Amino acid sequence: MALTPRLEQRQGQALVMTPQLQQAIKLLQLSNMELISVVEQELQENPILEREEIARDESIDDPLDSHPDDLTAEGDPPPENLNEIDFDQPAEAIIDRDMGFDTDYDNLYSHKDYERPNSQSPSDSDWNHSSFSETNHNINASNLRAHENSLEETIGNTVSLRQHLMEQLALEFSKSDDRLIGLHLIDHLDKAGYLSKDYESLTGTLGCDDEVLEKVLTRLQTFDPTGIFARNVGECLALQLREKDRLDPCMTIFLKNIDMLAKRDLKGLAAICDCDDEDVADMISEIRLLNPRPAAGFEIDVAQPITPDVLMHSAPNGKWIIELNTQSLPRVLVNNQYYAEIRKKAQSDKDKQYISEQYQSANWLVKALHQRATTILKVATELIKQQEKFFTHGIQFLKPLVLRDIADEIEMHESTVSRVTSNKFIATPRGIFELKYFFTPAIGSTKGGEPHSAEAVRHRIKNLIDDEKTGKILSDDKLVALLRADGVDIARRTVAKYRESLRIPSSVQRRRDRAL
Repeated sequence: MALTPRLEQRQGQALVMTPQLQQAIKLLQLSNMELISVVEQELQENPILEREEIARDESIDDPLDSHPDDLTAEGDPPPENLNEIDFDQPAEAIIDRDMGFDTDYDNLYSHKDYERPNSQSPSDSDWNHSSFSETNHNINASNLRAHENSLEETIGNTVSLRQHLMEQLALEFSKSDDRLIGLHLIDHLDKAGYLSKDYESLTGTLGCDDEVLEKVLTRLQTFDPTGIFARNVGECLALQLREKDRLDPCMTIFLKNIDMLAKRDLKGLAAICDCDDEDVADMISEIRLLNPRPAAGFEIDVAQPITPDVLMHSAPNGKWIIELNTQSLPRVLVNNQYYAEIRKKAQSDKDKQYISEQYQSANWLVKALHQRATTILKVATELIKQQEKFFTHGIQFLKPLVLRDIADEIEMHESTVSRVTSNKFIATPRGIFELKYFFTPAIGSTKGGEPHSAEAVRHRIKNLIDDEKTGKILSDDKLVALLRADGVDIARRTVAKYRESLRIPSSVQRRRDRAL
C-alpha cells in the first residue's frame, strides 16, 4: 500500500466558552466588594463606559436619548439584539482570524506665610507667676485658632512590638555583635511573643556559640513586656513570677508539669509538687493572674465589616421583602453620545475596530451586571422561600437543603447556584448569613418523618450541653439517646464530630472543668 499525500476537508461543530460568557460567569461568583474593583478597572480601560450618577441634570441632553440605530456602525450588531446570557449552555464562538499630585507645588503651607500677632513674644524674664494669673488670661476665638494643634499632631502613634523592643535593645546592648543577635531574635518572635525558632537553627544561622546566645537571650527576657522571648508557656509564666519574686521551688516544679493542669490532673500535680490540694489551688489562682500572651497588647486586630449583597425585611402584611443592596452595587452605563462622536472622527481601520470592540465590550458588561443582579435575586428569593420556617421560628427549624433543590425550582444548573451563593451574604432579621449557610446535609428521622438539618442538630447538641448540671455531665452516648428520643437518627461518631466542630471538650474534660 503506497503512502500518498492528499487534502481533506471536514466540517464540525463545537461548543466553546466565549469571552462574553466567561466574563458573565466571572462576575456572577464575585461579591459586591470584588465586583466594584473589577468595574473600576473596566472604567479605566474602556473609554465608552462611564459611572452612572444617581442625580442627573435634566437641562443637559441625555446621551441615552440618541437612537441606537444612529449609533451603530455598519456591520455592528445593535445593542438590543444582544442575546440573553445563558450561564448553563456555552455559545458557539465566532473567531475572526483577520482580525499627579493632589497638591500643587505652589499650594503648600510655609511657616513664612504665617503672620505673627502684633504683640511680641514674651522673653524668658516675662514668664513669671503673674503671667498665669486669671486677670491676664485674654482668650478669644482667634487665639484658640492660632494655637490649636494640627490634625497630624492629634493622630495617635501606635507603637508596634518590634519598635518597642528595638528601643530597649539600643539601650541595653553596647556591642554590635550582641545587638545583631538581639535583632535576629526579635525577628523570630511570633504574635504571642514567643521565640519561634529552636537553638540549633539559631546558632547555625548566627554562627555563634550556645553560651553567647544564652547570655543575650537572658538579657532580652528582661525586656518589657514581662514574659517576652520565652520558649514555651512555662518559661513565660516563670519570667513573670520571677519579677514578682514568687518563683519558689514548688512553683518551678508546677510550671515544668503545667501540661498536667491542662488535663485537670490536680492529684498528680499535688503528688509531684509534694504539696496538698490547697497549695495547688493557690498556685492555680496565682497563675491565672499572669499573661500567657505578653505580646497580645501590641496586636491590632481590625475586624473586617461584612457588606450584605441581599437585604431582607418583613412587610406589614407578614410577607418578606427581598431586594439587592444597591448602595454597594457599581452603577455603569454606556456613553452613547461619546461613542457617536469618536466613531465619526475615527480615520484608520484600526481605530474603527478598537472603538467597535470597546462599544460591544461595554454593552456586554452592562448586560452581564444586570443578569448577575437578576440571578442573585432569583436564587435568594427561592432560598428564603425554602427556609421560611428558619426566619420565623429559629435555627431548630432549619431544613436540610442542597443545591439541586434550588436549581430545580428556578430551572438553572447547580453550578450556577453554587456560584451565586459563594461569597454572598444576606442581611436578615436574625442576622447576617452567608447564602451557603442555608445548605446543610440531611439527618434521618427515627420516626419516619421529615429529615433533620445538620445545623439544627448541631444547635440541639450545644443546647443540651449548655443545660447540663454539674453532677450530670452528658456523655456522647447519652447525647445520642436524647437525640434519638427526639426523633433524630444519629450515630455516636457523628455526635462527637459535631461536638468537636463546636469546640466543646469531651465529657471527661468538662467534668474536670466543673470540679475546679
